[in-house]
Amino acid sequence: MLDILVYEERQQTAANEAGPCLEYLLQHKILETLCTLGKAEYPPGMRQQVFQFFSKVLAQVQHPLLHYLNVHRPVQKLLRLGGTVPGSLTEKEEVQFTTVLCSKIQQDPDLLAYILEGKKMVGKKKASREPSTLPREAAGTKDHSPNCDPRGAWSPTSPLPIEPEGGMGESNLITFLIGLCKSKKGRVALKAQENLLVLVSVASPAAATYLVQSSPCCPAIVRHLCQLYQAMPAYLDPADIATLEGISWRLPNAPSDEAAFPGREALAAFLGWFDYCDHLIMEAHTVVADALAKAVAERLLMEILQPQLLHVSEQGILTSTSLLTAMLRRLRSPALLRETVAFLLGTEPPTTTPEDRPPTLCAHLIRHCDHLSDEISIATLRLFEELLQKPHEQIIHSLVLCNLEGRPYVARGSAEPESYEDTLDLEEDPYFTDGFDTSFQPAAKPPPAPATNSDGKTAVTEIVNSFLCLVPEEAKTSAFLEETGYDTYVHDAYGLFQECSSRVSPWGWPMGLTPLDSHEPERPFFEGPFLQMLFDRMSRILEQLFKSPCPLPSWVGSPISPLLHTPQHALALSPRESMTHTYHPYSLNLQVTSVLSRLALFPHPHIHEYLLDPYISLAPGCRSLFSVLVRVIGDLMQRIQRVPQFPGKLLLVRKQLMGQVPGEQLDHQTLLQGVVVLEEFCKELAAIAFVKFPPHGLHLSLPLSPEGHV
Repeated sequence: MLDILVYEERQQTAANEAGPCLEYLLQHKILETLCTLGKAEYPPGMRQQVFQFFSKVLAQVQHPLLHYLNVHRPVQKLLRLGGTVPGSLTEKEEVQFTTVLCSKIQQDPDLLAYILEGKKMVGKKKASREPSTLPREAAGTKDHSPNCDPRGAWSPTSPLPIEPEGGMGESNLITFLIGLCKSKKGRVALKAQENLLVLVSVASPAAATYLVQSSPCCPAIVRHLCQLYQAMPAYLDPADIATLEGISWRLPNAPSDEAAFPGREALAAFLGWFDYCDHLIMEAHTVVADALAKAVAERLLMEILQPQLLHVSEQGILTSTSLLTAMLRRLRSPALLRETVAFLLGTEPPTTTPEDRPPTLCAHLIRHCDHLSDEISIATLRLFEELLQKPHEQIIHSLVLCNLEGRPYVARGSAEPESYEDTLDLEEDPYFTDGFDTSFQPAAKPPPAPATNSDGKTAVTEIVNSFLCLVPEEAKTSAFLEETGYDTYVHDAYGLFQECSSRVSPWGWPMGLTPLDSHEPERPFFEGPFLQMLFDRMSRILEQLFKSPCPLPSWVGSPISPLLHTPQHALALSPRESMTHTYHPYSLNLQVTSVLSRLALFPHPHIHEYLLDPYISLAPGCRSLFSVLVRVIGDLMQRIQRVPQFPGKLLLVRKQLMGQVPGEQLDHQTLLQGVVVLEEFCKELAAIAFVKFPPHGLHLSLPLSPEGHV
């Protein structure tokens, strides 16, 4: 029959004319007869042959067949036959059938609503005349059906034969495809996902509106996503979640060197489908993308994830936070990113005073960064670090910039400091303890006065030297080892800064600082809960303690900071060492410095001034990143005096962290590891300042002097 129909069409001289064989096929309802035989599986294997025949007829016959009800009706019957039983023997033929249908819809988007009407339209066929009359028989007979053209076919320009009731029929092409997406056969599932992607990317606004308003497309896709999430174990190790970095919707079972763990398949299925939803939203028509993104936010994020993030169970918080971080890492679509940011940070404009801030999910997450469980603190800090890398201006504005507007951290009407020492009056610093040792002096004598450019910015060489000289010589150990100098950070810092600058370039940030009004009265400055948390954590870098009652997981201590802990750097921990108890506070310090590094990379002038300029004259009661570091150094000098053989122990700890010597428990281990992180963090900040505002004519690979200066 197929060969006859194709041959007949090739012999036709008149375009779009149905030949006698095609007329006979339609008039005698042969396709419906085949559907009945396929449904009954009589003879055995008939269903497979029917799917193959329909696929070939629709693909090879160029005449528009789907407009005929005598074709539409059996097509709908076939859609109800397949995609419902997982592991069906006809899955391959079923997905080929849907491929042909989606290809036809892509060529003619007006077919979308007609095909998606499904059982509801067929069930109401008695309400209207069936336009089965064919051209030759209709030459002298008028078809009175208002929805048919004179040839007995449905016209895309005319109203649909039956008005659908919400399009939520028992089964149609959407539910058929989603059923095939659940197939255990990888190729079948992948092809079904590609076909569904074709449907949602139809460019016709009318078809896109129909998909959203009158089809189960968005609810069905999100329902499957929620089912996969709820199928995962209640508790998952963050290290296990991190092993599935390579999972995507095209590679749902990416090979991994890590051993299997309970729930691995369920986790891979969820992450793969979430990645697919994100890809759908990115490729879909704007109408479909917005609706699907809102559905994901409402059903998954708000109804399922938010209660888990706010729960009192530490294991539940840890698992949900790690899963949310993994989802953020895969998120690429602007619509879903917008909904996710609104979910995490809220839609209300942030306030500048702590008492005016209503309790929000963001406030809870910031508190989790300083949780009693250090595992939860590290996981939540990782979440914010991932969030800061997303191309959405509201993120950095809500967390940081809204509090820096107008530069209230700068003292109004104060004279410029005459010397470097004037900016570091430690005894008057409100953040210093009363017992500060005034005999402490910086490692190297700083320049007498900071050099400034014509626009008032502090010269980058002065900033770099300030950070490099911050840690005293007796607390430095990198000079004793190779390839651990400041210059090792410059290359990575340059790449990350270029990436960050490219991401924020569409936001139209100012090139210079907002001028200060000397007559404007000083207003109270609050750095915001996010920076407040980071500064508080940074001030405790020498004394971070392991407080979690939970067993120590294997993911603690992995290299995580963007610069300080890149794979090329020597401080990366081995898996064996990351299992030890002593590395837990070290990993927490790494994560705090990692987030601060991400913030320092942003090219906004206010962020640069507040985080990287040591010479700003702070308003009373204000603190900056540099002032926090100075306070930590003052605390360090007091602690050094109480540690016997401090230089030797410090060098040994650094070698342990580099994996050069076996790890062993030492006295003051937390303090010694904190000193190593502090030294490297200061070099990292110097490198970031250097690549953000390099001096004119200075090459990035310029070697350093023995004192560590530029």
